[in-house]
Amino acid sequence: MAEEEDEPSVSEAAFSLQNITITDDIKDDYQYEEVSADDDASLHEDDEDLTKALQTIQQQTEDAQVLALQSVLTSEKSVAEIPQAMDDFFSNFLVRLGMSRTLDCFQTEWYELIERGMLTVEDAGLVPDVYTRNQQLETENLILKKDLENYKHSVNKTEEALQKMQRERDFHRMHHNRVVQEKNRLISDMKRLKAHYASYEPVLKQLSEKYQNSLTQKMLTSLERDKAMGQVTGLQAALDSLESGYTKKIPETKGHDCTRKKEFQGPTQKALREARQQKFVVVASSSCDPDEDAEKMMGRRDLKDSEFPVDAEGTPSLEQAKEHTQPLKYGQYQLSSILKVHDFAVSCLALHPRKKIVVSGGDDRLWKTWGFPDGNILLTGEGHTDWLSGCCFRPSGTQLVTSSGDTTVRIWDLSRRGCILTLRGHSRAVHDCSWHSCGDFVASASMDGTSKIWDVNSERCRYTLRGHEDSVNSIEFLPFSSTALTSSADKTLSLWDVRTGLRVYTFQGHVHSCNHATFNKKGDTIASCDSSGVMKLWDMRKLLPVLSIDAGPHPANQVSFHRSGDLVALASSEGSVKVLYLSTGQLSILRGPGVEVRCVRFHSQDHLLSAGADGRVCIWAQ
Repeated sequence: MAEEEDEPSVSEAAFSLQNITITDDIKDDYQYEEVSADDDASLHEDDEDLTKALQTIQQQTEDAQVLALQSVLTSEKSVAEIPQAMDDFFSNFLVRLGMSRTLDCFQTEWYELIERGMLTVEDAGLVPDVYTRNQQLETENLILKKDLENYKHSVNKTEEALQKMQRERDFHRMHHNRVVQEKNRLISDMKRLKAHYASYEPVLKQLSEKYQNSLTQKMLTSLERDKAMGQVTGLQAALDSLESGYTKKIPETKGHDCTRKKEFQGPTQKALREARQQKFVVVASSSCDPDEDAEKMMGRRDLKDSEFPVDAEGTPSLEQAKEHTQPLKYGQYQLSSILKVHDFAVSCLALHPRKKIVVSGGDDRLWKTWGFPDGNILLTGEGHTDWLSGCCFRPSGTQLVTSSGDTTVRIWDLSRRGCILTLRGHSRAVHDCSWHSCGDFVASASMDGTSKIWDVNSERCRYTLRGHEDSVNSIEFLPFSSTALTSSADKTLSLWDVRTGLRVYTFQGHVHSCNHATFNKKGDTIASCDSSGVMKLWDMRKLLPVLSIDAGPHPANQVSFHRSGDLVALASSEGSVKVLYLSTGQLSILRGPGVEVRCVRFHSQDHLLSAGADGRVCIWAQ
């Protein structure tokens, strides 16, 4: 600060000397001498003396500035420690007080005395350190006062923040105490419930064992009954032939018919049919409507109800399907073409049983039938109010069933190009649907944890399959039988007898939610996949897993068997289709557009279809 105050004083002194003016208004004790106007020589000499004096003062000012700058650059001591000159002290003092006229007089008289030699700088001396120190102390005092005010302001803010944090602490402490009390209460309730459950666990175990034994006995009894009925039918036909005097050949059945034929019904067969009808009335089965249960308990049935198929050994249609299974044509699949079918994600694919037609459903609430492989759109169906989740052709190829997130199942007549039946009964979204090989029954799987068996002829729900603990994600009929397969988010697969609505067997082995399960063409193997990308194969005869493939970690959405049974395709969320060759154990990865693959189907002998979240269908060919 001393340096800042010294430099302006010198410059201001030089500036004031260059602009000295004397007016009549100035009153002081100095005696001015008169100069005659005729004395030009004396005036000229005075002007020269004044000019020299100004030059000397300016030169001294410049030297002082240079010396001050050098002292600042070279001195190791601070500027505040160097004593200040007395003239600079007075000049700075007057400047600070705003006394400009007094400053001009002081500087005029000071430099005149120095110029005349009557006064030197050494005579004036230096300012005592006490004055300089007082100025420094005053400056520091002002700075400290400002800091004190800032600190007080900061302390006030800190006190407010502390009080706010204390209030929040008290609130959280009270909330924590309440949570601890609730936790202790829940722990005590859980302990009480566990003790209560432990008392019932032995009884539940015994009942479960009895239930499994009863189901096994029931299946064996059903098989024996069906065999006996077949034998009685044959014996009755032979007896009628003998009575008529010639041997009548029993016609060979070319297809599986779900309705009972009324020919060759002797007394024994009629008795068996009546006993079966009485058993159907007595057996407790799950119904879609409480009123229907009441009717069944009273022995009343809808006259339009269809007969459930009978699981007879050596079914001609099943044997024919096994004989016509073509051998696998080995070769790697290559991407043949990509078809833009839907505007949004495609969620299901189904193949026409007789023609080269494919139906697809998507998140745009539409189903479309299109020709294979050109992709020309043939029909478009709209009526669902939410995304489509499943679709399936009737075995005759004349009708179509679809399931949707709007909790309904709809049946469409392709010749009429419209919906002919809407099945309602699920409380949440329907995930899948399937048509029985006889064409009289439709199955649906829902997010509400149940599956339903619908009778197309009587247009009502015959049974509700209950037993899964979570959403049922897929359902499929075993070809030419009365068995249905379901997969669920409770990590299990289940086999159901659709004639009674009871669960026959449960497959356990997946550790994540099961997304889909399907039979092969022969019906002796099951393929399933889960949300971690694991695919498993199960033996239907031994009811055991035979193979497990980890194709994760991305979820697997759907599996499909090749008609030969030697290939299994897997739709993966990572944007690829994975094909497993069962004969060699090789897993081939087919990469398409790179979006999530929702569904996959084998078409004909050497083509594979896959649909993804971008609304496109990829056709792969060998």
